[in-house]
Amino acid sequence: MSTLKENFLYYLNNQDELVEKYNGRYLVIKDQKVVGDYNSDDEAYFDAISKFEEGSFIIQLCTPGKGAYTQNFNSRVIFNSL
Repeated sequence: MSTLKENFLYYLNNQDELVEKYNGRYLVIKDQKVVGDYNSDDEAYFDAISKFEEGSFIIQLCTPGKGAYTQNFNSRVIFNSL
């Protein structure tokens, strides 16, 4: 059984090929294989959870670039030293 990290690395290592086939779809990846593609994350989750144990798969939006798997958070907090 693959770890979540191994499944995510599978996505990263194969992103270009996966985008060619599944662009804009939500992928369920288990054991370093695409086991389903869906229109929505809800559809992907509920179908996957009915078939597989929680924590044994990932759901990944399949799009080109880093935007599908990165988030940036900004803060307007300013720290003043006394």
